[in-house]
Amino acid sequence: MKAVIIEDELLTAEDLAAILLNLPVKVEVIKILSSVKESIEYFNHGLMADLIFCDIELGDGHSFEIFKHVTISAPVIFCTAYNKYALQAFENNGVGYILKPFTKKTIKEAVDKFVTLKKEISRSTADLSLLLSSIQMAQTEIKKPSAILVNWKDKIIPVKHDDIALFGIEYKTSFLITHSNQRYSLSHNLDELEQICGDSFYRANRQFLINRNAVEEAIQYTARKLFIKLKIKDNFDITVAKAKVPEFLSWLKN
Repeated sequence: MKAVIIEDELLTAEDLAAILLNLPVKVEVIKILSSVKESIEYFNHGLMADLIFCDIELGDGHSFEIFKHVTISAPVIFCTAYNKYALQAFENNGVGYILKPFTKKTIKEAVDKFVTLKKEISRSTADLSLLLSSIQMAQTEIKKPSAILVNWKDKIIPVKHDDIALFGIEYKTSFLITHSNQRYSLSHNLDELEQICGDSFYRANRQFLINRNAVEEAIQYTARKLFIKLKIKDNFDITVAKAKVPEFLSWLKN
């Protein structure tokens, strides 16, 4: 079995490679990649593996970006220090999710599970997509929540994602504003909210996460930025940097 490791911490990558080389199942590590950019370039050349071990938070972004730019058929075992990305992992070829610090035991269990499932399915079909589908169905029974719980006075109120115009952060405290201009404070940070709410929301910058349905218009602010005007009453200075403009416009029209 040929494996590729995507990990930006060299010592961690080397530890993982050493564990894989000493498993009862023969695993050959053919490449160690350290960034989103390097991984995209590597897989764009059609150099695939039987299995990929992948960290999520890399130095130049989340590894999920790799799957947006390259078609990868190989199954992925994600190795990360965070448990908040589990659902998104299984939407991106994930067949395993291991929390760091990993051990030989946790790596062996993940590999053994993959090998066993692959053998079971190969008895009736060699279609890898069926393998991925079967594993993902088993791992993603929990649906994403459709609402955020907020505290207001002595009440706990569920606010549906569709009713939220934007999330923001101000004085190190996060908040949301609804389409009807109701504002609530939150305990979640914007990174967590981005994972929870999905593709209907876009991270315009470090301070704001906006709902597509709340956008009234995008205005050329300077040669390097877009200004985003929302339909809500509050006047926020929401801008999108030049480098993110194509991505933002693509998101806005979908």
